[in-house]
This record gives sequence, structure tokens and C-alpha cells, in this order.
Amino acid sequence: MGDAEIIRLSPSKAARLVGNTGPSPEAAAPPRPKARKIAPPVPPAPPEVFSDRAIAELDEGLLDFLRARMAGQFEVDDFGFDPELTDKVLLALFRPLYRSWFRVEATGLENVPSESSALVVANHSGVIAFDSVMAQVALHDEHPAHRHLRMLGANLVFQTPIVGEIARKAGHTLACHPDAERLLRAGEVVGVWPEGFKGIGKPFSQRYKLQRFGRGGFVAAALRTGAPIVPTAIVGAEETYPMIHNSKTIARLLGLPYFPITPTFPWLGPLGMVPLPSKWFIHFGEPIPTDDYPEGAADDPMVVFNLTDQVREQIQQTLYRLLVRRPSVFG
Repeated sequence: MGDAEIIRLSPSKAARLVGNTGPSPEAAAPPRPKARKIAPPVPPAPPEVFSDRAIAELDEGLLDFLRARMAGQFEVDDFGFDPELTDKVLLALFRPLYRSWFRVEATGLENVPSESSALVVANHSGVIAFDSVMAQVALHDEHPAHRHLRMLGANLVFQTPIVGEIARKAGHTLACHPDAERLLRAGEVVGVWPEGFKGIGKPFSQRYKLQRFGRGGFVAAALRTGAPIVPTAIVGAEETYPMIHNSKTIARLLGLPYFPITPTFPWLGPLGMVPLPSKWFIHFGEPIPTDDYPEGAADDPMVVFNLTDQVREQIQQTLYRLLVRRPSVFG
């Protein structure tokens, strides 16, 4: 018998011969997807800084303020007071100091009337008059009626470039009888610091000891208008710039009432002008009425002197109570 010839069948033919009706391996395999061309990614369009969407995401209050400024749609009173600029710009610059740096606690705000006039009389200290600005922030931000404090300032304030213009815009005016009485008769809350430069320029060794209150001109203005006097005590300002020496020679050359030497200024240069983060308390005391005095009391020196002394003594006693309440200078 010769050699048998081996015939190799393909898998499909072998399946037909044995009666296999199942799908062939080629048929069972999934079809290969056809290759397709992928377009290169299109880079996103650069954002439109001044698009309507971008503008809508900005603070609407600020935009309205800027639009009104550009269009000249704002009002000022006879003293140059610009309430919108004060609320949204000037006070906003000092709110971080008020809330986070000095951590001011304001009490007695209910003693300041919500609608009628009042004369806020406070102690003055700290080399730089932060105490007056902190009192202004307290009355505007924390008083239920958001009262504006219209302060009476010295001539030097309004003679200083830029500072004088800002003070006018913030609603302040010269410390004179006519202006004080006009504001009080208009129902405004007026602030006065009778110690003046003697208070903010006193050495650290005399901290929280009230200086002389002058001739009591603020009392006469309150008596003539019948406005209540609100004695106000401020603790914390004394430690912001502890003045260890007053260089009178430099002050005279610069035309200033004093030139402070502190542990940090002028030794650290601009850094020495950063106030120390002392803990602050501001208390608006119980008002002293003036509308029950007889007509002409403002022209009686004894009445003015006694009322001035009463206001000064009330502020001094409140300072002592607040100092006891404060756990530490920076606490």
C-alpha cells in the first residue's frame, strides 16, 4: 500500500464536512472599526475682559458707584460732605483696622439718638488720630440707624493738602461755633475732641490722663441748640504709637504741633508707622441733656464751666472702668 496523502482543509470547509453550523472564527471575531481622521483640538478663545458676562460677575454696587461718579450723579451738602463716597470708599479703607487689627468693641450705641442731633465728646490720644476715625466707623457700621459722625477738626487738618479735601468729603468741618451749631440744628451727630493736639501729642507716661478741655466751646454749642452731650471714652489708642519723646526742634522745622519719637519710629523707617495692634474699647456714655437749661445759659461762664467739668469727669471715670475690663494691652 502506498503512502496516504494528507489533505489539509481550511477551518470553514472542515466545519461544513462535520456538519458544524456554528459561526466560523472569522465570523465570531468583532469587526475592526474603520480608521477615522481626528481633527486637531481647537484652542479656546481668549476671555473677553470687558464682555457682558465678565462685567456681570463684578460687584454691582461698585459698578453703580463708578458709573454714577463718571456721570457726575452724586450729591454733596453745603459742607462738601459726600455720603456715598464716605460709605463705599473712605470708611472701607479703615474697616480692616477696626475689625481685625484693633478688634474694636463698641458699646452704648443706644445712647446716640437715631434721628435727632447729638454732640459726641471723646478723649483724644495716639499720636495719629485713629481714635476719631474708629468712632466714626463704629457709629456708621454698628449703630442701628447708621449715623454719620460729623467731626470738628483743627485748622491744620484742612490746611494740609489732600487730607483737608478728604476730610471735607467725609463730612467734617472746622472746629468753630457757627459750623457746629449749623450741623446740630440740622439734626446731625457732631463729634468733638476737646483735648486737641494736647491729647494726641502727649507722652506715653501720661496715657489715659485727660488733658485740659479748653474753654468749653462745645458745651456752648450744645446749649444753644439743645442737643444732648454724649460723653465717649476710647481705650486702646494710647498704645498704638507709644510716644517716648517729642522732638520739638523737628516739629518746629516742619510746622507741626509735635514730632513723635516711638520705640519703632523713626528707627524702622516706614515700618515704624504701622500702629501696634492694641485692643480697643469705645463706649458711648449716657447722654447729658441740655434742653432743660434756661435761655442764655450758653453765655453764662459758670454754667459752661460746670457742664464741661461734668463731661470731662464722666469720660475719665469711664476710661478707668474700661481699663479694668481689658485683660491686657493686646488681648
